[in-house]
Amino acid sequence: MTISPVILLGGQRCGTTALAYAMNLAFHDAGGHFTVNGKLPYLLHRWLGGQDLADRHLRADEILHALDRRPPDGAGVEQWRARVERSLRAAARDVAEGAAGDDPVELARRILGAAQGESPYWGDKYNEYLLHLPWFGRVLPDARYVMLVRHPVEAARSMLRWKGDRPYVPLTEEAALAKWTAWNRHWLAFAPGVPAERRLVVEYHALCRGEETERLSRFTGLDLTPYLAGLKPRSPAADTGVVLPADTRTVWEELRAAAEPAATAPAPAPALT
Repeated sequence: MTISPVILLGGQRCGTTALAYAMNLAFHDAGGHFTVNGKLPYLLHRWLGGQDLADRHLRADEILHALDRRPPDGAGVEQWRARVERSLRAAARDVAEGAAGDDPVELARRILGAAQGESPYWGDKYNEYLLHLPWFGRVLPDARYVMLVRHPVEAARSMLRWKGDRPYVPLTEEAALAKWTAWNRHWLAFAPGVPAERRLVVEYHALCRGEETERLSRFTGLDLTPYLAGLKPRSPAADTGVVLPADTRTVWEELRAAAEPAATAPAPAPALT
């Protein structure tokens, strides 16, 4: 049996990539797979709709091209990428033959299941998943969510320092704070519909101090202690005296409250049978 997937969420520059690499190694060593920036669900949401099924045309080539343009990473990713291609090609043939049905959510679920194969533990991280949470709730109804949150000023200033070809990066701290606020609001709207035992909010600096290792281990069903030991913040904590825009402050206060250990008591992950 494969237990429910773990989806790692968080806005840009909130520490999700570092946590994803740690989870990737833990899952890999346990015989599973956790994809760093897998983005397959994101691409399926963008490229698989009811009209595509009606027209008998699944855009498998566009999805594969997008995966290769900015490849996912982590231990075991080559095997995962091969399973993804087999799954997409098989689904595209069924769509062309009219044998895939008319429900894009059901087909997406089938593609994702085939991509994971027999992995006993699996999961994925991609920041843009925050923008598609209602679809996640439909396509992966038993998913568990780890939401990593970081002070908005730290995240905003990290965005402004970001290097490389990233045309989506804001140019001012004001715009970066507004983006942080918009993205994190999606979690606050989605979370009440997720059972408490399937969601965990973690604050970035508490994670780096090792204060969340036990909760994360219980939540995933894996001992993450050796994998999280090296996590360190790259920049100092934000000045708590910084005056935030009112809407940003409201979102941050709600996230911080949700991250308090007393707010959630995650049950252990179900045992494999």
